[in-house]
Amino acid sequence: MAYRVKAYTLREESTESGTRYFISFKDGQGKSHELEVSEQFFMEFRQMERRNRNLLQWDERHREFSEVWDETLNRRALKLPKSIEEQMIEAERAELLCKAVDGLPEIQRRRFLLYYEYEFNFYQIAAMEHCNASAIQKSVAIAKEKVKAEMRKYLQP
Repeated sequence: MAYRVKAYTLREESTESGTRYFISFKDGQGKSHELEVSEQFFMEFRQMERRNRNLLQWDERHREFSEVWDETLNRRALKLPKSIEEQMIEAERAELLCKAVDGLPEIQRRRFLLYYEYEFNFYQIAAMEHCNASAIQKSVAIAKEKVKAEMRKYLQP
């Protein structure tokens, strides 16, 4: 694993009077500096270094190293993309459905679209049209049968 080059180095120096702690770094002009720091500051720096190293290692373990191709992504997909043929058939069916719905009388078409396209329930449509829900339900059912019959006519040879 390759780690980024550190901008500083930590150093401990043991002497007869105790341990001294240093941090060395280069400033923006490239001039080297070495600072003596407290033990607490030094230990915090080392902890930060460990956390950063652990984070980098975690990242390396969880990064995908193989190249990801469209084919690989498609195999991993929960829902596989449709083939061109399937897309064409779906588009033709959608066009036929639009033609069949357009062929309905205005009131049935409006109620059919409110129910199936805009997902209003029979009571909501009845309130909009100032009638009862059973009339809406019957109108939508008749419209549905007409659309089915029209679709069968187009889809069967």
